[in-house]
Amino acid sequence: MNYPELKKAARAIFDAGLSAVDPEVSVRRSVRRKGRDLWVRSQRYSLRRGTRIYVIGGGKACAPMAKALEKVLGDALTEGLIIVKYGHALNLEKTRVIEAGHPVPDEAGLEGVIEIFERLIGMTSQDIVICLLSGGGSSLLPLPVQGISLQDKQMTTQRLLSCGATIQEINAIRKHLSRVKGGQLVRRAYPARFISLVLSDVVGDPPDVIASGPTVADPTTFETCLKIIEKYQIESTLPFPVMDYLKTGSRGGYPETPKPDDPVFKRAQYVMVGNNRSALEAAKNKARRLGFHPLILSSRMEGETKEVAKVHAAIAREMVESHQPVRPPSCIISGGETTVTIRGNGKGGRNQEFALASALELEGVKGVAVLSGGTDGTDALTDAAGAYSDGSTAERARRSGLSPERHLSENNAYPLFETLGDLLITGPTRTNVMDIRLILVSA
Repeated sequence: MNYPELKKAARAIFDAGLSAVDPEVSVRRSVRRKGRDLWVRSQRYSLRRGTRIYVIGGGKACAPMAKALEKVLGDALTEGLIIVKYGHALNLEKTRVIEAGHPVPDEAGLEGVIEIFERLIGMTSQDIVICLLSGGGSSLLPLPVQGISLQDKQMTTQRLLSCGATIQEINAIRKHLSRVKGGQLVRRAYPARFISLVLSDVVGDPPDVIASGPTVADPTTFETCLKIIEKYQIESTLPFPVMDYLKTGSRGGYPETPKPDDPVFKRAQYVMVGNNRSALEAAKNKARRLGFHPLILSSRMEGETKEVAKVHAAIAREMVESHQPVRPPSCIISGGETTVTIRGNGKGGRNQEFALASALELEGVKGVAVLSGGTDGTDALTDAAGAYSDGSTAERARRSGLSPERHLSENNAYPLFETLGDLLITGPTRTNVMDIRLILVSA
């Protein structure tokens, strides 16, 4: 197979992965209504007369998730309010959809969360709150603690994103600067029965990390936050109110986020409706149907993007030379979410950087194609989900007057792939389960 044929196959495999984590389908697999009974997996909720059901939430996939709930609940749904990323809204009947900023929170998100908080006042033990969470929830549910401005949180988020901190580390700090995250949303709704329906965008699916865990107990502490800041040596670049709040909290000056023994969680159910592994399994099945021998490496890939690309490229070379670990035609699949330490001022994201780094490692190797894409349809602050590359990418770039090495060092992959026609463009997918990476090797 030549490069255009491999690209076409890679896109079909990627799209199969996306279809498996369609948010509307994922919710309807987990929630059903039968008369006056609501079933969430194996848990039954009685919809007695006077029961109010409120839908709330935040994340890129929340609109289709809410659409599914409206169909399931019908007239049992009282009302809803969710917050999604700009461009990800849908017209719903009973659920109001607010668009807001991601990955950096903005005023629209802040106003939306304040409204959600107001709606949770006066909940009774008979009421049911269903909270929808998906990738982007951390940024889309911003409600800073007293003394911290939205601008302080924006600056802190930007600094953490640029220093190479993991999503777990970023969210630990977000939780301690928030009135919502780290289990505090459940505390706000207590004593209502609380149901979380979650589409995971975090490696390993840890409930306390997805959307910064607004509906589960928080194992991190103020001291955890200070150690993260020390690890990346960024204290001098963070706003003074942020550092003052965290230091005061570590001395007991502010209350900690709710921990596992808090009674509010006894009335809460947490359900994972979809994750990266689901997408990878569907991609594997599609690759097999297309005639490839598929192998899933892992759904938990982390680390510096360029280093992860080197490992994938080495495996591709091994398949070409020795037909190991899978004989061609083969398809190596991995998921998870890598990180990029930003050293330049270019345009691109981790998936485009992966594709470019792989292209340099595979330069001159024939019969190998790479696809790396974000399942949400965006890669950093670009309109691309990621990019394609192969062993000819570097040479084609040079013929176009571009230096692939310079574009990689400047974190500037987007214009290179745009010139070559190798950007992966999907548009908003309204789902988010991290990334899908594919290495295809022809026979």
